[in-house]
Amino acid sequence: MARVVIDVMLKPEILDPQGQAVQRALPRLGFDGVADVRQGKRFEIELEGPADEAALARVREMAETFLANTVIEDFTVRVEEPADTAGSGSSR
Repeated sequence: MARVVIDVMLKPEILDPQGQAVQRALPRLGFDGVADVRQGKRFEIELEGPADEAALARVREMAETFLANTVIEDFTVRVEEPADTAGSGSSR
């Protein structure tokens, strides 16, 4: 079993009102020094088999036709390595 991550972001030339709202709110919350914020989407997909070239091609097709609006969004596809759960803690 493999995990594939698809990150979808608005293209740089597309206005991002949610990102702008977050950027404006951060200084009011005490988080200074942030020059820009872009908001996006992340999809984690568990494959039934290995993340071979055929499976990744299918995931890219899925991202291009369903998960991202390629007119205004870009996407990246990557295989995520299994997390080492021994001794790991939450960063939240």
